[in-house]
Amino acid sequence: MAKLFIKQAKQYAEGRPNYPAKLFEYIASKTPAHHLVWDVGTGTGQAAHSLAAYYTTVIATDTSPKQLEFAAILPNIHYRHTLSTMSIAEVEKMVSPPGTVDLVTVAQALHWFDLPSFYQNVRWVLKKPHGVIAAWCYSLPEVNNAIDIVLRRIYKTNFGPYWEAPRRFVDEEYKTIDFPFEAVDEDGPTTEFAAEKEMEFEDYLIYLRSWSAYQTAKDLGVELLSNEVIEELERAWNEDGEKGKKVARFPIHLKIGKVGNDN
Repeated sequence: MAKLFIKQAKQYAEGRPNYPAKLFEYIASKTPAHHLVWDVGTGTGQAAHSLAAYYTTVIATDTSPKQLEFAAILPNIHYRHTLSTMSIAEVEKMVSPPGTVDLVTVAQALHWFDLPSFYQNVRWVLKKPHGVIAAWCYSLPEVNNAIDIVLRRIYKTNFGPYWEAPRRFVDEEYKTIDFPFEAVDEDGPTTEFAAEKEMEFEDYLIYLRSWSAYQTAKDLGVELLSNEVIEELERAWNEDGEKGKKVARFPIHLKIGKVGNDN
């Protein structure tokens, strides 16, 4: 996964939305204790920064040292560069001993993981019973009808051929991704979550350029955001007659579960 985000780490840090406080309030309400959280695939530390308000210590790991360079610094967040897969011994060294973590979080990254290996590490490191794992992704931004229609078209036709296969799990809102944990709520999360980001049109373009598919295409000599595409997007952006900043809404799709004594 790391190689997909190395070259656009700065755009990633600048362009990605921040997650809403009520998402972390909900997740934190499901862990009996709030001592230690492991934020996996932390990227530039967006989730870790919010988790630090609810948990005494945050261990935030990522396979991309370039992404970690842009991570938000707080005294109770400890950033660590790791390999994409870790042995149990490496997890103990880099994260924590067995049965000591209250919460494992994965923000917008679970689809890139070797899930059998990762889930083995999760079960090993979480407290038993009731240690919690929460993973989420977010959908395409919703700004206004005009630009949303254009974005969905170019997402499929222009960007589509350059996405790595696991990206389909995001398109499917994590409904099809393997997640073998006990439900924390019998009927699943009852709250709908969304991230919001106030954007100028240039900010919107920065966000699109932070996509892994954009960099993959660029490495192959293909510019997905050509002048023609940018002009079409800008016309749609301004179609409502309101130039300047707009609020982009990113619907969040949460998977949350817990381990029991026998997991």
